[in-house]
Amino acid sequence: MSNFLNYLVPVAIGLVALVLLGGLWNMMRGGSANTSQKLMRARVILQFIAIVLMMAALWLMGR
Repeated sequence: MSNFLNYLVPVAIGLVALVLLGGLWNMMRGGSANTSQKLMRARVILQFIAIVLMMAALWLMGR
């Protein structure tokens, strides 16, 4: 399980970065405010998932 999390944590962090950059790109080009809002909500959810995965990985490494 620990090996699985070692691969999953960077993927989660990468997804957070991609959604963040997508939201920033949308705002810089003057896109829809509704789209930016949806992307930023998705970023918050993905950040929560990434933090949970990191904490689980740390907990499993300590066992």
